[in-house]
Amino acid sequence: MTEAPRIPEWPRPYWQPGADEDALLQFYVFGKFERELVIPAMRYGSPGLPGGVDLRRFQNLELRKWEGYPLAGTLGGIMRDEAPATYEQARIAPEVLVVRGQLKDGPSLDYLRDTLGVLAALLDIGGRVILDPQIMGLSDAAAWRERYLVPGGAPPRNHVLILRSDEADGSGRSWVHTRGMRKFGRPDLSFRRIPAHELDRAGVLCEKLVEMQVLGTRFAAGQALEVEGMEQALVAQPGGSLDDPEFNNLHVEFRWPF
Repeated sequence: MTEAPRIPEWPRPYWQPGADEDALLQFYVFGKFERELVIPAMRYGSPGLPGGVDLRRFQNLELRKWEGYPLAGTLGGIMRDEAPATYEQARIAPEVLVVRGQLKDGPSLDYLRDTLGVLAALLDIGGRVILDPQIMGLSDAAAWRERYLVPGGAPPRNHVLILRSDEADGSGRSWVHTRGMRKFGRPDLSFRRIPAHELDRAGVLCEKLVEMQVLGTRFAAGQALEVEGMEQALVAQPGGSLDDPEFNNLHVEFRWPF
């Protein structure tokens, strides 16, 4: 008798229980699929979608009538400008599979491993484009596989979008923030008033804190964060709301101390 292959676990070694936060997963898979879906997820180390995450099937023409259709509005315009060929593939695809669900925060990322395995399998049976609206990411099959089908799991940075923009006060300083941490039941990160000569340091720090939160860390209000090479600590200021359009999530803000 052949034993089933053991699926590697995706633990969160820094996990801390805390606020009643849920992880949110939401993906759209555009393509053309057989009438009966047979999803070879075990090919990618997944036993199938975790409890709390569902797959629903739509005709693309019907889904376009939905007010929140992701290829329309501001989000659609951004993706059309950034990836016109991929956007067109999604636009003309006959069908859309919507993978969505909320899960209680916990000490394992197996839920994400299992969901990504299903998404990879859907690309094998007719999927052409995957949209992750939480990071405003639209990827064709080849680009998605390159980004996420990494032995041992893609690094946390691959699951999150890091953005930089000028502060609105004309100071010449920058704002760096993330989108996508809600997949992990964690707030996004916001770094305010970064001087130009500190942007590289801020980028490295942001990636490090993304990884820490993905692996379970929480930042409490008023918590001081010592950063090598900086005389003053950064101080965590949790806030925001799930309706904030800059994040679509709660966030933790750190203001540059000089």
